[in-house]
Amino acid sequence: MTGHPAPSGPCVVVAGGGTAGHIEPALALADAVMRLRPDARVVALGTERGLESKIVPARGYPLELIPPVPMPRKPTLDLLKLPLNVRGAVKQTREVLERVGADVVVGFGGYVALPAYLAARGRVPIVVHEANAKAGLANKVGAKFAEYVAAAVPDSGLTDAQIIGIPLRRSITTLNRAALRDEARRFFGLDPHAPTLLVFGGSQGARSINEAVAPVAAEFARAGVGVLHAYGPKNTVAVQQVPGRPSYVPVPYLERMDLAYAAADAVLCRSGAMTVAEVSAVGLPAVFVPLPIGNGEQALNAGPVVAAGGGLLVPDEELTPEKVASLVVPLVADRDRLARMSAATLGTGRREADEVLALAVLDVIKK
Repeated sequence: MTGHPAPSGPCVVVAGGGTAGHIEPALALADAVMRLRPDARVVALGTERGLESKIVPARGYPLELIPPVPMPRKPTLDLLKLPLNVRGAVKQTREVLERVGADVVVGFGGYVALPAYLAARGRVPIVVHEANAKAGLANKVGAKFAEYVAAAVPDSGLTDAQIIGIPLRRSITTLNRAALRDEARRFFGLDPHAPTLLVFGGSQGARSINEAVAPVAAEFARAGVGVLHAYGPKNTVAVQQVPGRPSYVPVPYLERMDLAYAAADAVLCRSGAMTVAEVSAVGLPAVFVPLPIGNGEQALNAGPVVAAGGGLLVPDEELTPEKVASLVVPLVADRDRLARMSAATLGTGRREADEVLALAVLDVIKK
């Protein structure tokens, strides 16, 4: 018996670090490439400070660390150091691309993508994916010399981009919420029959959401509504339970997002591109509370779902306990309205973006 031969297939390098919004689409693409070409290798680029140092190895992919090149939004001393920082990062990234034998670099934006694009330029073909409603600096640069440019939604600012949606994990796109509901409710200790609201604010939680929703716990209970609230590992919440009524279940973090979605009938959350895409793909009615920083892209991300009737938009500064009690509690208790919203949001979701992008990437390598 001889050992398995070394993989002879293509080497795909993915660059998307910093936040889950950049990392998750990169890993969904990686999974799709491996399904289509089991002989391929996928290597992720990342930095020590990003979430990728935890997420990527946990999903079974090798991670190559490069120096971060943060993009200053304002003219600061960092801006003057940028050319030197970039040059060092590009040199190290080029060494990684040569060592792993990269056949293509697929970038998802953020401070890992810029050095990857500059290192690959003229040497290794580039594919760019933009998840947000408005493209960031790194992807605007990368798109200038990419073989293929994809975007989640139209009008991102990248010309000639193919509109494909956002690559999502298979555990989300193939989720059968109805079939998993009983198991999911048991897993979290939720009432098996009560309409249930899922509340979360990104991987770190969101203080403004916590402060608006937790004080309304008793009103949710009296309306017969259960709540699963991920408040963030660095935060705390105190909630009042009502005996004999559906539970309000606070948890610091949701390891099993698939079960959280399956347990829920509606969701109150931020509107990062990734969150909007997942919520739409699984057909959950949503109350979106955009993060009030940046250039307003979170409100833009939620726009198509809200326009289709699948979601509501509440500005962060307007999210108060009173607003939650008057708007969200009756919404979650109204099964007919939730069913109409669920049908509307499903119509906006794209479940096949991972394979569409993987086929495009493999096609670029072939050429």
